[in-house]
Amino acid sequence: MKLIQRIGYYLGGFSIGLVILAFFLNGKRVSCDYGPQARVLKKINSKKIEYSPSVIELLENGSIDTASIKNILLNGKINFSKSETRKKPCGFYFIEKQVNQKDISILVENCDSLTTVKEIK
Repeated sequence: MKLIQRIGYYLGGFSIGLVILAFFLNGKRVSCDYGPQARVLKKINSKKIEYSPSVIELLENGSIDTASIKNILLNGKINFSKSETRKKPCGFYFIEKQVNQKDISILVENCDSLTTVKEIK
């Protein structure tokens, strides 16, 4: 068997495998959150989110809105050097993102059943 035929059989089998995977995984909520940052953000967003009084004041003033906060919690970058991840009973995470050409930082308290946005800078 020539090399070109082997490559053809390989690509044919590979493409059939991709079609079968697309068929079985279509519509399923499958995610590949293997990194520590993705896992923490997924845990934070899977819980009920509450806001501290200082954050509620910023929301009422119109300095920031809940959509921006949710966007930061979904797509932000966690600064682990500023975070206190092993603090008991709840860990604190420092999440940063640039929104509308402004650097915004959020301090989040991540408990077992509740996430609280403590501070926005």
